Amino acid sequence: MFIERSQMNPVIALVGRPNVGKSTLFNRLTRTRDALVADLSGLTRDRKYGAGKVGERDYIVIDTGGISGMEEGLDEKMAEQSFQAMEEADIVLFLVDGRAGLMGADQMIANHLRTLEKQTYLVVNKIDGLNPEIATLDFHELGMGEVLSIAATQNRGINILMEHVLDEKVLPEKFHIDPDAEAIEKIKGIKLGIIGRPNVGKSTLVNRLLGEERVVVYDQPGTTMDSIYIPYKRHEKDYVLIDTAGVRRRKNISEASEKFSIVKTLQAIQDSNVCIAVIDARDGIVEQDLTMLSFVMNAGKALVIAINKWDGMDSDQKEFVKKELERRLNFADWADMHFISALHGTGVGHLYDSVDEAYASAHLDMSTSQLTRILEDAVMDHQPPMSGAARTKLRYAHQGGMNPPTIIVHGNRVKSLPDSYKRYLANTFRRVLNISGTPIRFDFKSGENPYDGLKEDRLFNKSKRGERVKQTEDIRKAKRDKVSARKRKVNKKNN
Repeated sequence: MFIERSQMNPVIALVGRPNVGKSTLFNRLTRTRDALVADLSGLTRDRKYGAGKVGERDYIVIDTGGISGMEEGLDEKMAEQSFQAMEEADIVLFLVDGRAGLMGADQMIANHLRTLEKQTYLVVNKIDGLNPEIATLDFHELGMGEVLSIAATQNRGINILMEHVLDEKVLPEKFHIDPDAEAIEKIKGIKLGIIGRPNVGKSTLVNRLLGEERVVVYDQPGTTMDSIYIPYKRHEKDYVLIDTAGVRRRKNISEASEKFSIVKTLQAIQDSNVCIAVIDARDGIVEQDLTMLSFVMNAGKALVIAINKWDGMDSDQKEFVKKELERRLNFADWADMHFISALHGTGVGHLYDSVDEAYASAHLDMSTSQLTRILEDAVMDHQPPMSGAARTKLRYAHQGGMNPPTIIVHGNRVKSLPDSYKRYLANTFRRVLNISGTPIRFDFKSGENPYDGLKEDRLFNKSKRGERVKQTEDIRKAKRDKVSARKRKVNKKNN
């Protein structure tokens, strides 16, 4: 049974002149620091893709280089990247600089956006310290509808912006959640996302996993952005393959086809329980493979790596590829790696063992006593380093979530804990709990000091305390004088 779902994750492109804050907004929307940010024009050249979420709504965002309208040479290529991002996006956020005001390049970009007939929002950035009504006044001239204002560096107005953009009432109809989506959620089984670059054998692997030719290599026109859910059983276990393997027909393939594959990869990652990353053994590891794996890790998804097209390679080639994989994939050493041939079926069956183990590890239920005991043993074997004159103290740990396993550690001075010690803790927990195929996330929390701030209060009230002490002394002296006067009066009467 095929269940075809319309893509519910809109693709949002950030466009505008150079240095208007597109990369800063990209980092805010993706909650990363992937995009370079500096007060320099032309820092962003190629398109950069990321994933974000507002409430229950996921989205994909594209950062682009600036468009000035007077590009030559390299700048012209950068502008082409931006125009291509507009083409492949569902929603366009047109950023302008509220401090610089309306520029000729803004007019040019606005005119181009009108020809695309995309859902576009005019966003005035850098309004911090300005009156928003005055800062946005000139931009109404562009005739782009409602003008929205933000301050990306201050994270001001961004949540309101995205809630407006992703509102069900204003989203294009194809992104509305329909009854079929509920049916998808009710499908039982481990969701397997088959991800990878074009032409690495994803469709072939899907057909091999299913045992029949059920997926074609090229999608039909208009389905580039769709996901196909394929439920099936194997050895009485339920699985759901999320196939995003196809690319567009050859007549439509351009330089953008590989960029579309990134969008589709992000979609598969977001919807999956376990991702099977397919890598071409003959091409080796390329930058796009590393980017894909970083998406998986940032999403916290379980991972199995499949090195495809292993057949037909001689022993020297295989040895070289293994060394390269070991060197370049050391950051994901927790993921199982399989050398397969999707075409002939070699090693494909072993993928299921790793998938089941990764899924079980991602949904592992851990008790507080167990986690605290592991933490105490780890600290006993290797104490945290000194933080100034004191040492970081880790007191107890408990589970904070699943998929990925999240461990919350409580202690003192945890902000000064170095990354090397955090990696030591992660490796210790992974070894003791026998967790494989999934990343582990740690959240370190410091306990509140009940006396924190009292010092400042004491210093603030020092003068008042002096006054109160003086008043007390005056009262005591008055009492002593009164008693003395009474004694003198009594003695005088007796004499």
